[in-house]
Amino acid sequence: MIRFESISISFAQQHGERRKVLCGLDFEIGQGEFLCVLGPSGSGKSTLLNLAAGFLTSDSGRVLFDGSPVAGPGPDRGVVFQDPTLFPWLTVAGNVAFGLRSKGLDKREIRARVQQALRLVGLEGVDKHYPHTLSGGMRQRAALARVLVLEPRALLMDEPFSSLDADSRERLQDELLRIWEFHRRTLLFVTHSVEEAVYLADRIVLIGPPPESLRGQVAVPLNRPRQRTEPALRHLAASLRERLNRLSAEMSSR
Repeated sequence: MIRFESISISFAQQHGERRKVLCGLDFEIGQGEFLCVLGPSGSGKSTLLNLAAGFLTSDSGRVLFDGSPVAGPGPDRGVVFQDPTLFPWLTVAGNVAFGLRSKGLDKREIRARVQQALRLVGLEGVDKHYPHTLSGGMRQRAALARVLVLEPRALLMDEPFSSLDADSRERLQDELLRIWEFHRRTLLFVTHSVEEAVYLADRIVLIGPPPESLRGQVAVPLNRPRQRTEPALRHLAASLRERLNRLSAEMSSR
């Protein structure tokens, strides 16, 4: 569904220099796969997601979505950011309906799809509330509903739960898995949490600093539903944390 072909990208620095962020990155994400990306801060995780979303263009290589080059943002790829991007002057229902209004749908269909999306994320009954009245977890649910209502073929999520407390984070992880298992959309999920990646993913991609960005691909051989306390999950998390620590040390030495 999503393929990164020999992707390299750099960003301008002071004095005209450029800093390489991703170099020679090459891997693919299968249709319906839940893939997590792990890497140290500054290794290019969010850059990778922004390339898939069409917000950035690589210096070389290309990103393909269902066989076609990504030339910009599109409704086939829904993006959920770390901070809920909700309009404070609109109600929850108004936020979720915002993208549908541009499609020219009638009010009855918009209302039905908004209510369906809110039920899917567990926000029934708060459609008339404004974002400032909601908890952080509820705001993130509303942001997810606003993406899901557009029925994208893939979800791109950039550390969406990192600012939440532990209990809210675990609840939303379970909610996301329930939604993913129901729809089986392709899901690219960027995280800095090893435990989160192991709990959620079918496969984990490790990225590190250039000159070789792709540092490993690890299939998660655990049946679903998973238990956070099961020994196999903890063992895999410990192994990945060691690898991540080595990559972080490599980043620090540069």
